[in-house]
Amino acid sequence: MHDVQSEGTALGLRERKKQATRTALSEAAVRLAAVHGAENVTVEAISEAAGVSPRTFFNYFDSHDDAFVMIDRTIGERVRRAVREAPPGLTAFEAVREALATELTHVEESQEIWALRSAVLQRSPQLLLRGMGAHVAEEFQLARTIAERLGAPPPPEPEPHAGKAPGPPDSCGKGPDTSHLGLYPRLLAAVATTAVRVAIEHWCAQGDSDSFPDTFRRVFGHLADGLTEPRADG
Repeated sequence: MHDVQSEGTALGLRERKKQATRTALSEAAVRLAAVHGAENVTVEAISEAAGVSPRTFFNYFDSHDDAFVMIDRTIGERVRRAVREAPPGLTAFEAVREALATELTHVEESQEIWALRSAVLQRSPQLLLRGMGAHVAEEFQLARTIAERLGAPPPPEPEPHAGKAPGPPDSCGKGPDTSHLGLYPRLLAAVATTAVRVAIEHWCAQGDSDSFPDTFRRVFGHLADGLTEPRADG
């Protein structure tokens, strides 16, 4: 696998400023929640800590809760675009892996925030469920892109969610209808996003013993090997 790379110069100044503001709001929300609890942190407090107005907050997040789980649809859009534009010689697995690696370039610079966010979510079932719903939606979109890369006809667009992330699967395990996508695209999307979560959580727990790119490569190496049992803990 190639080393985790920078995003390059594709983003314009306006987009970089928007990303910086979103990041500042999300980090402020998480830091405040780590001290006071997410339920006690207001939009006004988050906005003040980030140096923007409450009105600006709602330009980036649909609700108070979204700031804590960092629902950023532009991340998914960039990953899907990278998968679509990946060289044709790459397998779908390789295209997804490289797209995620590029997007996760800056994780290592934010270890503290990732660890704090994990702790905040674990203390709030409501936020944890909201995060699950957002990931289900992103997996669905990534699966659509994988299916298209593999030559399947474009599936129908999912119904809009009126500005809200869809909820997690219901009690019967029923989420978005993915039957038209085929098994492999849906499985690859779900496994890849789960692998990213595992890589981040493991790396945060290990402190400075490994770099994030090394941890990312190890996790996706296990997948590439078909999850063959390792000789030692890995």
